[in-house]
Amino acid sequence: MTTFASGTTASNSKDGLTRDALTVLQPGFPGTTAPDWLLRRLGEGLASVGLFGRNITSPEQLSDLTAQLRAERDDVLVAIDEEGGDVTRLEVRTGSSFPGNHALGAVDDVELTREVALELGRRLAACGVNLNWAPSADVNSNPANPVIGVRSFGADTDLVARHTAAYVTGLQSAGVAACTKHFPGHGDTAVDSHHALPRIDADATLLASRELAPFRAAIEAGTRAVMSAHILVPALDPDHPATLSRRVLTELLRGELGYDGLIVTDGMEMQAIAATYGIERGSVLAIAAGADAICVGGGLADDETVRRLRDALVTAVRSGELPEERLADAAQRVRALARWTASAATDEPAATARADVGLVAARRALTVTRADPYAPPASAPYVAAFTPVANIAVGDETPWGVAAELGRLLPGTETGSFAGQDAAAAALVAAGDRRIVAVVRDEHRHPWMGAALGTLLAARPDTIVVEMGVPQSPPRGALHIATHGAARVCGRAAAEVIAGV
Repeated sequence: MTTFASGTTASNSKDGLTRDALTVLQPGFPGTTAPDWLLRRLGEGLASVGLFGRNITSPEQLSDLTAQLRAERDDVLVAIDEEGGDVTRLEVRTGSSFPGNHALGAVDDVELTREVALELGRRLAACGVNLNWAPSADVNSNPANPVIGVRSFGADTDLVARHTAAYVTGLQSAGVAACTKHFPGHGDTAVDSHHALPRIDADATLLASRELAPFRAAIEAGTRAVMSAHILVPALDPDHPATLSRRVLTELLRGELGYDGLIVTDGMEMQAIAATYGIERGSVLAIAAGADAICVGGGLADDETVRRLRDALVTAVRSGELPEERLADAAQRVRALARWTASAATDEPAATARADVGLVAARRALTVTRADPYAPPASAPYVAAFTPVANIAVGDETPWGVAAELGRLLPGTETGSFAGQDAAAAALVAAGDRRIVAVVRDEHRHPWMGAALGTLLAARPDTIVVEMGVPQSPPRGALHIATHGAARVCGRAAAEVIAGV
């Protein structure tokens, strides 16, 4: 085993420059065990890795994987994109036990948010994960936002700020470093940065009072990491996206906001960077701008990518494009966070949380509107899921909806997925004479969905409607339930109301 906890180097490491270049990389990898190339890179100085749904099958398997990594490097940072709610990696194949930010914002109980984050952090720590790319501190000020939505605590700045701080406190009291994202704020965008470069045209005054407030709260709460956004904000820097902007990362985040922790980039393989700068050039510019860790691996996860990024950073230093001191400073910040997580792992938990706190939160988050009179289904219903295309952050492998949970309460429940202009007609045929439960997700963003729901309700006024996205459209149906998220526990809470239990 190679030990780097004190920042020293092993005899088989390469020169300091190459080692620092590896240290600032945070790659993903394929499979549910660590490949040989990854273990070799850990021995050479790689200090952190990122986990995704493809790497996880169970808590036991995840614990074995992180133990395998630590057998090679005992202070490795093991990061994960575990927001709870719609974005889950720990429960990617079943749906999350936690309802997600928008539901927590709907409840607006900061102690509940802290307790949810604590329990989520406790479960991550038990599996050997010590850095979570969460929470999202984005203010969802644009209802048409295609990538944030229920990942945000809400559209009110003060609400988002207080819940961001509570989440950071809860997560880190479990010994897991929080990585507050997506700086300087991704909420007022209409483009998904996985696909293209979003632009926010708000002026500096509005940005300071709206977008930056939750990040100030996170910094005051002691967030150990902040993730940059691949967005162009001309009021801050008209030429470079935030991830590549010295004005945003060094002058604003470090200087004006006084943040001294780790700055992590969002995934560099996302098209906002990869399609405009390329990941090698983008990584050099990000470190030069003030980033400390290069996240890559959501779609690129191999030794060749790690080698190319390492060599790009080394070449940039040797050519004078990237100051060696900046790369060394970035690497030292990675090692400093590793030292914090090592010490936090030995501390007693600051508090305890209920194991079922996620379900408790999901139940409290429901907004229920009943027609008069309303009667629960007398027999097993038909669940018509009007299904939009999933964004990349959420993915399409995590189940969502109410059918599975409703089937446990009302055996014989059947379901189908529908989309497009013929969705309503197809759903009516499939349902036959059974009571219909129509499940939608962000009805306000999908005209076809709103039209399908209208047609369905005209033909079957007793239809029950469950909105599992941002509840922006007016409630309609014999019973309307807004869950404020599509996690498994949100489906269970809705199913309980539908069945009248």
